Amino acid sequence: MGAMLHIHRESLIHDPIHGYIPFVSIADAGETSERMLLDHPWLQRLRQIHQLQTAWWVYPSAEHTRFQHVVGTMHMASRAVAALYDSLKDVCPDAPSRGFVECTMRLAALLHDVGHGPFGHFFDAHFLTDYRAPDGSRLNHEKLGGHIIRSELGELLRGVRRCPSHELAAGEQIEPDQIAWLITRPTEHDQAAHPRWLALLRSLFCGLYTVDNMDFVLRDAFMSGYSTRAYDLDRLLRYSFFSERGLTIHHRGLNALLRFMQTKSELFRAVYFHRTVRAIDKTLEGLFRDSKRLLFPGNPLEHLSEYQRFTEWSLLVGVARWPASDDPQQRELGLRWQRLLQRQVDWETVYERNLTFAAGEAEQTSIFSDPAIVEQAIRGLLPAEVHGVEMQIDLPRHIYRPHEGKATARQNFLCSPGGATRRLDDDQLFRQLPVAHRMCRVYLRKSPPREHVAAIAAAMDQLVGGGGEDDLTNM
Repeated sequence: MGAMLHIHRESLIHDPIHGYIPFVSIADAGETSERMLLDHPWLQRLRQIHQLQTAWWVYPSAEHTRFQHVVGTMHMASRAVAALYDSLKDVCPDAPSRGFVECTMRLAALLHDVGHGPFGHFFDAHFLTDYRAPDGSRLNHEKLGGHIIRSELGELLRGVRRCPSHELAAGEQIEPDQIAWLITRPTEHDQAAHPRWLALLRSLFCGLYTVDNMDFVLRDAFMSGYSTRAYDLDRLLRYSFFSERGLTIHHRGLNALLRFMQTKSELFRAVYFHRTVRAIDKTLEGLFRDSKRLLFPGNPLEHLSEYQRFTEWSLLVGVARWPASDDPQQRELGLRWQRLLQRQVDWETVYERNLTFAAGEAEQTSIFSDPAIVEQAIRGLLPAEVHGVEMQIDLPRHIYRPHEGKATARQNFLCSPGGATRRLDDDQLFRQLPVAHRMCRVYLRKSPPREHVAAIAAAMDQLVGGGGEDDLTNM
């Protein structure tokens, strides 16, 4: 009868990445089911925000949304708890029940993107950072999401008592503050107020491999057509466990971790940082800069009801009407938005180089850490007749592994063949991975003269250095 009860309580989502994803659709009176959260307006709005920011304009099949991703991330949280709970309990005997841990992880995974605005991380950089969080720091989607979790969803979350196959023990109750903390990027000394078992679980949201990126690497690779089997998820989870030091991977699983990291890096180069994707972003930057006050009334923390209705759909449908506005400024902006909606991009790549930075290399002191410095250096090398050409410098950066001095770096460890737990960078293969990869691109206005392109290329070759000698024979 127990198994039959689970079947009646649960429903299934069929997902192209994970297959069937179970969720609790029926709960006892006074309880909150997972369906109630999935169907809540704060979650449903994520159906109207693309997962890939602006890359769907370049990859036609990559139309998936934040909603599909958070559902997959919720499922990934259950898989991670299934693999890791026993070792968590060994390291932290005071850890709560399996049901509590799994429900907390599933809810944090489901809600980790709830604060996102239109165009995802782009909106963080070009809108949210204009405002301050209650602690005085710059606002981002994680801090906004934490506020939504506490103030808008807190009562519902406290009513959750079960997930598929597991339930909370008597006396346990979901804590919205813990969920909000799990999804927030670590800072120095922010673990003191939280139990150790929760700090260990946080590494599954902010470490090298997380319930978030383990889903989006598979999903984005599949939906963009890049790869149908991006990395070996089963092996990665099988050889992971919690040790006294933190989330640890056995040396037998290290190649799976390296493959995952390399695939994620390839997605950044090929999809997220695609030259046309970034050209669209550059066009969007100018539009956002000039349209901000017309797009949204102010700090989303002070306008939550409006923010709940603010999505890519509402934004794009809204600006599509601007060309018919009686206001001259709005009408002019509407014509510019109309060009973007017709996929007419203002900028074109004329030069591109890849730069990597190893541990110990001073990335921050390189001129390639600041677009303004790069632009100044280029102009200093251009001939007089090209010196004033309008350009945009793009330096997108992907972090392979956090710098050892950062709070996010102390999340993952390696179990050596002898059984000792060590830092991951003690392994030579891992140590050979760069810390960061940065692309350096120069954009000029669409269809630039060939002599301008040649002058930019010559100047950049002087800055970056030309190629070395070629091999003498085929390899």
